Amino acid sequence: MKFHALVIGLLLALPAVAQDSRDTAFLTARDAFRAGDRNKLERASSQIGNHELAVYAENYRLRMNFDQGHSAAIRGFLERNERSYVAEKLRADWIRWLGKRAAWGEIDSEYPALIAPEPDVTCWQQQGRLARGDRSVLDEAEKLWLTMLEPPEPCRAVFDAVVAGQRVDADAVWTRARRQVEANRPSWAKTTLNYLPDSQTPDGKALDQALNSAMGYLARQPANWSNSRSGRELAVFAIQRIATNDPRVAADELEKLKPRLQDNEKQWAWGQIGLQAAKRHLPEAVEWFGRAGATRLSDDAYQWKVRAALRAHEWGVVRDTIQAMPPALASLPEWTYWLGRAYRAGGRSTDANALFEKIAGQPNFYGNLADEELGRAIVAPPKAAPPSSDEQKTARENPGLRRSLAFFRLEMRTEAVKEWNWSLRGMSDRELLAAADLAQRNQIWDRAINTADKTKNEHDYSLRFLAPYDDQVRPAARNQSLDDAWVYGLMRQESRFITSAKSNVGASGLMQLMPATAKWVAKKIGLRDFHQGKVNDTEINVLLGTSYMRLVMENLDNHPVLASAAYNAGPGRAKKWRADRPLEGAIYAESIPFSETRDYVKKVLSNAVYYSVLFNGQPDSLKARLGTVNPRSSEPMKDQDLP
Repeated sequence: MKFHALVIGLLLALPAVAQDSRDTAFLTARDAFRAGDRNKLERASSQIGNHELAVYAENYRLRMNFDQGHSAAIRGFLERNERSYVAEKLRADWIRWLGKRAAWGEIDSEYPALIAPEPDVTCWQQQGRLARGDRSVLDEAEKLWLTMLEPPEPCRAVFDAVVAGQRVDADAVWTRARRQVEANRPSWAKTTLNYLPDSQTPDGKALDQALNSAMGYLARQPANWSNSRSGRELAVFAIQRIATNDPRVAADELEKLKPRLQDNEKQWAWGQIGLQAAKRHLPEAVEWFGRAGATRLSDDAYQWKVRAALRAHEWGVVRDTIQAMPPALASLPEWTYWLGRAYRAGGRSTDANALFEKIAGQPNFYGNLADEELGRAIVAPPKAAPPSSDEQKTARENPGLRRSLAFFRLEMRTEAVKEWNWSLRGMSDRELLAAADLAQRNQIWDRAINTADKTKNEHDYSLRFLAPYDDQVRPAARNQSLDDAWVYGLMRQESRFITSAKSNVGASGLMQLMPATAKWVAKKIGLRDFHQGKVNDTEINVLLGTSYMRLVMENLDNHPVLASAAYNAGPGRAKKWRADRPLEGAIYAESIPFSETRDYVKKVLSNAVYYSVLFNGQPDSLKARLGTVNPRSSEPMKDQDLP
């Protein structure tokens, strides 16, 4: 009997052993490819068998043999794996390889099969079309002149053709260079200015001085500096560079120069000073933007002009600026909402409501606010029926999802997420819900959330707003007298509940604690025997994170908007970003200078609304959570060393 039990046990263990050996073979193949070891790659590939990731090993072999000219083998692979992520990436890299060899005919054959071509790959295809005389390429590239400010290497030849085809004049060259200077890409501005005729190209040394030593450059200008366009443009470049450090000094310098500048030069410079002032919340920002007149601004400058006007309660400027934006920018939810608010402030309630209707119902910050402007409660939509057994089976058998799960098993999270996301393309709501359910069953919380987030008509908010670890998180929140919906809203944004998550700046765990913050909080609350190795322990991480949230709240008026901003960017910044007057919480959030923190705060607060709805079974109000932010004060925080 014991012998039979032993045999049965060995038989049951065989599949796991085989899986482990195939996993090992795949990892060996991957490492051999990275090392360029063709023989080792061939040996490992022969041992992979029917592994979920065998297609990746074959992809490695083909990539290593690009220079062997095995185009038939590559085409065969692409046909067998059409529309898969691995085929898309192999085809794109093959086109790059072909482009460097000017194999335009083969590129023409392969490019149409790409599903989401990257800009550099598109430029290789455009180069091929130019080689056969297709001038329509110039029309396509011309549209990117003011937006593709850092073109990939293959795109430079396309832009060269645009200039050679006389599609851009000196004004367009200077406008592009201005955009690059504004975006703090001075080396690219230099490259752009080389498109000017030799007689109009600024002196290289003078350009360097204007960009890198602006005050000194202005002080040492020759008496006739304003006689040429390049002299005047370099002067306003210098003003822009000064403004990035001190807008008020830049304004003083521009006042001295403006009699010798042309209108469009002065207006661009004032717009740049206004932009930098708005990012610093200076009260002069609206006035300086006003001096820019009707000059066309960059998308970034238009948005900051609105934010400055919101903080100043200048609803007319808010209205006029949004209406002057390019249509694609003005149609974004944030500017649709604020234009509605501007209309309402001006007594145009019907027009305002029409705008709110455009974004109401969207499960995001501005969709929530639009709902409340229309008097609608924020609730979760009806819950979709759970996936059927057939729908679950289809998800389990989806080749892309299977490959993703294999990558997760091998702790190759980056590859797993790319494969998972690609596999969702074109899925119906029912398929998305089944995929989200599959992720949840495998405790891959972030993919469950992001997948459920994509449904259009059938929704399951219990998947969109998962609440794992509730036996640890909710008691910890209660112990700190915190709103558990807010805690979950923050965690969802911080880590998507990945306990091993580590940011590129070193934050760790569910609540993404920085090492110094974790150490400080542990000491503050008297946590004994703490060391950095414990920070990814779920219980410790949640204890330290919720303790820090409570301390931040206590130091920042018990205001969740300020506290959310502080959790991401630090309490000193959150305190500094207040205004000299009471500020609507939504305006505070929209005018946060850091784009990451601005997006973070809006998502955390909207998340909290939905968690509250799910936890309590009743509507919640985003406006109530946003409230009013008190004016800034010189009073120090209670914990002055709060990190």
